[in-house]
Amino acid sequence: MFDRNSKTIQAMAPLLQRVLIVDPQVANAKLLGELMRSMVRCQVWAAASGAKALKLAGSVTPDVIFVELAGEGLDGVDFTRRLRRSNLTCRDAPVIMVTSQATAASILAARDAGVHEFIRKPFTVKDLARRLEAVTLHPRDWIEAVDYVGPDRRRFNSGDYGGPLKRRSDAPKAPEAARTGQALKILRSAIGAAERDPAQALRAMQTQAKELQKAAAAAGDMKLTNAALELIRYLGEVERNAASFTVADVQARAAPLLAYLPREERSSEAA
Repeated sequence: MFDRNSKTIQAMAPLLQRVLIVDPQVANAKLLGELMRSMVRCQVWAAASGAKALKLAGSVTPDVIFVELAGEGLDGVDFTRRLRRSNLTCRDAPVIMVTSQATAASILAARDAGVHEFIRKPFTVKDLARRLEAVTLHPRDWIEAVDYVGPDRRRFNSGDYGGPLKRRSDAPKAPEAARTGQALKILRSAIGAAERDPAQALRAMQTQAKELQKAAAAAGDMKLTNAALELIRYLGEVERNAASFTVADVQARAAPLLAYLPREERSSEAA
């Protein structure tokens, strides 16, 4: 069955050692676990509710998580959103949502919660392998914002859409300039949310400052590099000291970075 894709399976295997299945239906979880073990040598854990799954995820640190969209005592979208905004080591683990009713609304809700892939039941081993290949060998950029945490939604693939690519952003890899621009926009948005959601705003600002520092180093832009490092140092002190911060505080520290935004976007900086 896997002869044609044996190399792909072998490449995925090290990235699928620990599997968490969240499903209130024990039989369904058992079947999916057996399918996974038939493909790769892995350990499988199962949880019947979102609360139990989050607790289990904290102890086993899964490499991939399968979650049922809905069931008794389970809301898969809510589970994913809580996972993404948690402090768990596996908060960025690939999440594959499973359901027998894949509506446009459920696919969009899953995408906006931070799900990587969507698979509809009943599915074949080939369908499963395609989703696993997507999350392990073709990972998408990670977006750490305030209102969204998860893989880049612009490259979301539910596996149920076979139409043409419609946007330039559907290209396989975002140009460095686009990545820098996106980091600046997320940074600006996170600063605006510093008082509304300080914990996630801090995490988003730290992530974007590091993205900008890497981009600046690659471009040889010392001014941008220094500005990013200064913000990273400041945010690190805030985190270490559990200090409070205001929008005005961070805006002042981030001003040299935000100056890299196009003029027309800087005018809406407080938005």
